[in-house]
Amino acid sequence: MDLSYTPEEEEFRARLREWLGKALPALPSKPSPDDWPARRAYDMGWQRMLYDAGYADVHWDASPTVRLIFLEETEKAGAPYVGAGFVGLLHAGPTIAAEGTAEQRARWLPPILRGEEVWCQGFSEPDAGSDLASLRTRAWRDGDEYVVRGSKIWTSHAEVADWCELLVRTDADAPKHRGISWLAMPMSAAGVTVRPLRTLAGSAEFAEVFLDDVRVPVGNRVGDENDGWRVTMVTLSFERGTAFVGEVVACHRVLRELAAEARKNGRWDDAGVRRRLGRLNAEFRALWRLTQWNVSEAEASGGVPGVGGSVFKLRYSHARQELYDAAAEVLGADALDLDRAWVLDRLSSLSYTIAAGTSQIQQNIVAERILGLPKGRG
Repeated sequence: MDLSYTPEEEEFRARLREWLGKALPALPSKPSPDDWPARRAYDMGWQRMLYDAGYADVHWDASPTVRLIFLEETEKAGAPYVGAGFVGLLHAGPTIAAEGTAEQRARWLPPILRGEEVWCQGFSEPDAGSDLASLRTRAWRDGDEYVVRGSKIWTSHAEVADWCELLVRTDADAPKHRGISWLAMPMSAAGVTVRPLRTLAGSAEFAEVFLDDVRVPVGNRVGDENDGWRVTMVTLSFERGTAFVGEVVACHRVLRELAAEARKNGRWDDAGVRRRLGRLNAEFRALWRLTQWNVSEAEASGGVPGVGGSVFKLRYSHARQELYDAAAEVLGADALDLDRAWVLDRLSSLSYTIAAGTSQIQQNIVAERILGLPKGRG
């Protein structure tokens, strides 16, 4: 498989790199992490800059390779992360682009690209996390609307979102994977209540969302009724296939910084530390090549990442945790100082083997869909 770049792709890289060099110095200062309205404004302002420069559509109108180059170069340049635009740009938007009608694409994609609307993800529930298909939030038809009742948890950016990609059960009698529908729910609808959740790292980018007879137009359903599980697999393929690309580049940077810190504080003299950092360097280099392979596969299959994304997600989640465990070893006693670099990142890394599908779920996917092993029972 050819993992090299074409001249046109390298020209895109050079043009983007030049633009980033001019655009980034003009950015305002980052707001406080706890000020979500200000963070939304900052993140959406950056997205508008990308839109005006012609780079906003890389997440679904460009090829997977161009998308990879964009994520790699923006991370290397220290550009703002998608932030509050995460779900819209990397999950809901690509799903609507792949599965939505022409009218749905025209309604929802341009405002995401222009940085005008923020999306959140309403998938997990208190009793349906890893076993997502067992969700209980109900939706029943009442004329041209669905009436939705239930609750969601770990809803990303719900407190500043305009829309929610929402999974609901529309047929309680169907097998659990076949009675689900994918809806776009306006967060301003009557009956929506948002309660922020504070994480171990002290941030509050997640929330509980309570739905009390919320009315959602039937025209907001993406895909057919009761076909939402298939649509959800498209969403999750993007979430696991390309959404973490920039973070692999960031981990390379952290690794270099850790090596520099170890040389500075004397930990580099420990052969075990050097060996651990060296192994992690090989790990992230391999993950980057796996990313390129997955992107090549997506190119050949119409742009939607395949099950190889689960292999990446499984290994990356653990590698990230190992990276920040190594950071704690380099820092020594300073690893208990929340004001030191990498300490909060270490706390955050604990969630990666749970978020976007637990490692156990990814292992099942790899076993069943790649290795062809029988499904487990019990």
